[in-house]
Amino acid sequence: MRILIVEDISETRRWLAEIAAEVFPDAQIDTADTLRRARMLLPNAPDLALIDLGLPDGSGLDLLRQLRDAQSPTVCVVTTVMGDDASVVGALSAGAQGYLLKENPATLLIHQLRQIHMGLPALSPSIARRIMEHFSLTGPNATAGQDLTERETEVLALIARGLRNSEVGRELGLANTTVASYIKSIYRKLGISSRAEASWHATRMGLNSGGQGPHSR
Repeated sequence: MRILIVEDISETRRWLAEIAAEVFPDAQIDTADTLRRARMLLPNAPDLALIDLGLPDGSGLDLLRQLRDAQSPTVCVVTTVMGDDASVVGALSAGAQGYLLKENPATLLIHQLRQIHMGLPALSPSIARRIMEHFSLTGPNATAGQDLTERETEVLALIARGLRNSEVGRELGLANTTVASYIKSIYRKLGISSRAEASWHATRMGLNSGGQGPHSR
């Protein structure tokens, strides 16, 4: 088994390596402190990747998207201090299969990583609760997506993949200001006020798997 740890802080990198070795004692563990270094290690796809979101030369989200788009068999688990809604939704939309907060004790991270053997996602308890809360809170407006135009649905689908406004614009051939106008209209129609909420609605509408939805051709 091969494990890749992507973390820029050396002490934290060693700490995560010790945790990984505790859970998977026979694993080969590679480490990277930058996005560039991590990409150099990808040709031999690791079985498990522990990925920090904030890296010196980019975001761990970019690495998650790269692995997802390559249909890599790597199980990707985010290990970060960022537990805000936008970070969680962005990571899960980009292909993360787990989300662990580094503020949790090592014993808890070890327990969560061991669950991977049973096919369960490695989620810090507070993240799991937040996900449940979001599904509960967004439920009443789930049918509001029927009011979206085809273009608005396309924009929402790309948001669900974790793309930024500029990336959405490049994908659809639109100016950034036009993308912002579409997002404003989407927020108004769905009765929401954040990209995180938009991503949850997109997930409920089935837009996180190739951008297909009720208005797609």
